[in-house]
Amino acid sequence: MYSRKLVFLLIATLFVLASCGVDNGGNSESSGSEDGKWAEIQESGELVVGTSGTLIAASYYDGEGETKDQLTGYDVEVMREAAKRLDLDVSFEIMGIDSMLPAIKSGRIDVAANDIEITSKRKEEFNFSTPYKYSYSTMVVRKGDYSGIDSLEDLEGKVAGGGATTVYSEIARHFGAEVKTYGNAPNEAYLRDVHNGRSDVIVNDYYLSKFGVAAFPEFDIMLHPELKFHPTEQAAVLPKGADKLTEKVNNVLSEMREDGTLTKLATKFYKEDASKKPEGEIKEIEGLDL
Repeated sequence: MYSRKLVFLLIATLFVLASCGVDNGGNSESSGSEDGKWAEIQESGELVVGTSGTLIAASYYDGEGETKDQLTGYDVEVMREAAKRLDLDVSFEIMGIDSMLPAIKSGRIDVAANDIEITSKRKEEFNFSTPYKYSYSTMVVRKGDYSGIDSLEDLEGKVAGGGATTVYSEIARHFGAEVKTYGNAPNEAYLRDVHNGRSDVIVNDYYLSKFGVAAFPEFDIMLHPELKFHPTEQAAVLPKGADKLTEKVNNVLSEMREDGTLTKLATKFYKEDASKKPEGEIKEIEGLDL
């Protein structure tokens, strides 16, 4: 009798463990992973998105018209529309780019959307949505002499403005530049320093750089006319293992691509369709550990 009860308890325990979904490391899935994160968001009825509010065209505060002082930009409006289609409210937490990924891990935010590039290293720690922006990297330099930069190798010994943990700063370091960091400063701070010689260059996304330069015509800066390198894909960043949430976000992004919403938003903010891969030859950089 005793042995029958013991066998029954062992079988019951096995069924319970199986239903918990033990991972390869022997740990049960937490409430923040798989369906748990999506269920948590559904219960709250709100998607919390981390973004900077300082990145012209991607995430910034509009200073004109009916939307004056309202947070907007391509990434912001993509997330607004995605939340709407998921039948969720959306709120935005303003923070520096270097704080966004830690904020996902801590649970402070559900998603980060700030022109963030998909990389192999990041995919080890986070989920990514399907890309909603395609681009490449270029440089902002002084008009008169291109800041002495005619090739990527000329970055050696130069001072590059950038965020401490961005891919663009890694590219600058890779070629020997010193990176000057700013925290969550607006574009103007980076661009003004190139203009006045406190820094030499900004390595950054083509679209963001184009709009940054255009916003300050009084500065002695320009996009480098010859350098196109490091093709990129940008997407929303989500918690590692939050696969149901990722699936839901991907479904609405697919709808937005098919019905033309991504193209409409990209053209509105970038004056080009940044939701599609750019044409032309773009140099790949070998040896980057991203």
